[in-house]
Amino acid sequence: MTSPVVLKVILMDNTSQRLNLLNGLPQSVEELRDEVQHQCGLTCSFNLQFMDPLFDNEFMNLTLISEIQNRGTIKVVDLSDTATFQYIPSAAGSYSQAQESSSSSFSGVSVPDTEILSTESEPSTPRSFWPVKFGVPQFSFDSELKLERANAEYREKGTLLIPDNKLLSNILQGLIQEIVRYGLYITDNQFSSVGEALVQKHPCLSERGSVSGYAGWKQRLKNKLALYRSQLRKLGCPEVTVNALSHKPEGKGPAFAIKRPRRSEVNYCPPHPTGESEESLEKLRVELLTDIKKRNNKEAVRMKMEKTFSYRRLEVVRETPMVQDFQKRWPALFDVFEINAEFKRITTLPLQSRFLSQLDILSSKLLALYKRRGGQIGKRLQSIMDRMTEEDVDLGRESVLKGLCVYLNEDVENLLKEHVAVSDADFEEAVEETTVGIFTVKKHEAQPRPDDIGIVLEGEIVIQELDNVPLAVCLLFGLLYALNMDYPRELRYTFEVLQKVVMELDGGTYSKKAQVLKNRLNE
Repeated sequence: MTSPVVLKVILMDNTSQRLNLLNGLPQSVEELRDEVQHQCGLTCSFNLQFMDPLFDNEFMNLTLISEIQNRGTIKVVDLSDTATFQYIPSAAGSYSQAQESSSSSFSGVSVPDTEILSTESEPSTPRSFWPVKFGVPQFSFDSELKLERANAEYREKGTLLIPDNKLLSNILQGLIQEIVRYGLYITDNQFSSVGEALVQKHPCLSERGSVSGYAGWKQRLKNKLALYRSQLRKLGCPEVTVNALSHKPEGKGPAFAIKRPRRSEVNYCPPHPTGESEESLEKLRVELLTDIKKRNNKEAVRMKMEKTFSYRRLEVVRETPMVQDFQKRWPALFDVFEINAEFKRITTLPLQSRFLSQLDILSSKLLALYKRRGGQIGKRLQSIMDRMTEEDVDLGRESVLKGLCVYLNEDVENLLKEHVAVSDADFEEAVEETTVGIFTVKKHEAQPRPDDIGIVLEGEIVIQELDNVPLAVCLLFGLLYALNMDYPRELRYTFEVLQKVVMELDGGTYSKKAQVLKNRLNE
């Protein structure tokens, strides 16, 4: 039997993934290229290169399959000029470094790392993640002169500056313009980080009598941002208009159920592409209903899904439709490739490759925690780990995910329901009773692989015939973002850990359970 081969693949955006070839190296370079395209989800034309030891490991075009060996490195070279890639340093840095340096318990299968290729629908004010340290912007020339002199006097005599109205207005306006690069609705902690950064850069602006030194600045910024949102509401900014009083239940005030990013959504409710309206985008939506039925039409579907993102997002956020109704209007979204693409449009980060790679990186530490856990939870964890095998990567990942539920004292069956030799009527009844979850179906317990794996939302199967359970969990996580759905209450800690620890999204505040787990993983 041919031994499995693992290769490192360097993608076009300089991130890297593993390529797992269970049947060994293919017979030709063309077959290897097809495998790379399938596992990495590439849609553009590309070539492969290998590290040539004869020339100090420089990359050379791959012409013979014999030029690469197990655990070798290959590089994907884009042959088209259409693809563009975005690098997000603040949130993705630790992830990409960990991929290069950490070893995991499983040799992972590479997965689609969907890139947003079109720039047509990008908003005029692109957003990014809230920075680890807020950067105070440069103010107007005269304001900077005043602050420079006041800072010098503060260092000499400790004199604090009381800014005049013009300087105060200029500082607040500059800070607000920097804040809205990250979002129109920010948290109290984020306001604190702005105030702290301001008085650190300009200590003359510290406030006497304030414990933090910036309490007054923090309140001024809150008021200024509220006024700024009012201006944007008059201009029709969708992220603000969805919170208009006309969209609130009768008798509720403006502050009721504010719709804002809560899980690091960078593009929560973006504006429509330039020159587009709800009417023109609705026409594209109707065209998509026909396009998805055509063969070899994935590129046209992808481009229209990209262009209609703002319209689809507005519908999800403003209307909060039932999943069944939304699936009828947007059937193209409920596809592995498009779920990946939608997640990246919302967060700017890849879904599948990041989720599974990070899970692999954390797996050895998680398994060590499972083994140390005692009591009834420890016994349940041991039962899950006893079924793991080194050969089956997917089963290993599945066991880690199941163990995570148990470790956090949540019921695995709320996430995954395994049906063995059940009748159609019993299966349909189980699906109807499921609000959020994954199912597997086997005819016999002894089967190594399920006959079907799928995702259920609001009592409806939204996607099925998936390859494995970890992929299903990953796509379920992506769908909760795409549909703007809350995490199920009975699995809130599991999904919080998947979001903040595994995906490293919005790691500022943790529940007690998630914080304890994170601390133990970092020991």
